[in-house]
Amino acid sequence: MKFDGKSLLITGGTGSFGNAVLRRYLDTEISEIRIFSRDEKKQDDMRQFYKSDKIKFFIGDVRDKQSIQNAIRGVDYIFHAAALKQVPSCEFFPVEAVKTNVIGTENLLEAAIEAEVKKVVVLSTDKAVYPINSMGMSKALSEKVMVARSRSVVNGEVLCGTRYGNVMASRGSVIPLFVQQIKAGKPITITEPQMTRYMMTLEDAVDLVLFAFENGYPGDIFVQKSPAATIEIVAKALLELYNSNSQIRIIGIRHGEKIYETLVNREEMVKAEDCGNYYRIPADTRDLNYNKFFTEGQEQIFNAEEYTSHNTYRLNLEETKQLLLKLKFIREDVLNEKTEQIYAP
Repeated sequence: MKFDGKSLLITGGTGSFGNAVLRRYLDTEISEIRIFSRDEKKQDDMRQFYKSDKIKFFIGDVRDKQSIQNAIRGVDYIFHAAALKQVPSCEFFPVEAVKTNVIGTENLLEAAIEAEVKKVVVLSTDKAVYPINSMGMSKALSEKVMVARSRSVVNGEVLCGTRYGNVMASRGSVIPLFVQQIKAGKPITITEPQMTRYMMTLEDAVDLVLFAFENGYPGDIFVQKSPAATIEIVAKALLELYNSNSQIRIIGIRHGEKIYETLVNREEMVKAEDCGNYYRIPADTRDLNYNKFFTEGQEQIFNAEEYTSHNTYRLNLEETKQLLLKLKFIREDVLNEKTEQIYAP
């Protein structure tokens, strides 16, 4: 096993992703999983729920490099999930997004290189591609920081990244909101019926990070080929699953939202490697030879097509219902299925 006898640090580890990793690896031969976050309440909740000596909790903030250094000593690997992820809050407080998503990533990578951590996987988002909001812009810069830092390692460490779309039912996602509205007998509020979003489960997100962990070279970014659905189809699928007569109310596109998301842009698609269920986007290896930026172009970019939630495989109503039934709380509601109790942040 890849983690047998090894230690793993997860920044932002009290979130949905951190808990999914814990559920998958806590009962294996991994020696230690360190949870690094600012939220002492969630850490205490996790401590009481898991009751495992393998989990070590560290209070700290990626904005504070010293707190990272204290948590990182002796760690073999890092999954960097700490971020400000909510589009509206980042729009109102863009400098805060920069402090966490950009400077925090720089602090984490710098500390990891100093501690000679063997491999770091930085988690990013589709909103980092052609970004139109502060959250996406800050995550795009965090990717650039990772790629730039990957060029400076000298002891064989690997810094790489992942980029994924909407993770169903993760904190702040729209599906729990729709379910809450249905249960309350209220209309489902959707922004734009034909808006599309990638659809992946938390397990898909963990699989993507593990694929990057196993296959990544310095500066690589990995993307999963995920299906997508329109917001209208997601709403209708939930209405049918819950046998609800609630109406759908269109409220219009919110500030900072896109009609569709992009996981791989045109320039990246020209060099992307098809890995079956994933794309590998190798690092930009250009240096400060300005000819490569200003006088030498790439003709094939004109004919390339970016990989978006509009041109990926589109789920129909029945396929969306089947995917939604992978979510524990929906199975419990709809099928009366008693599933294993898990910690939900």
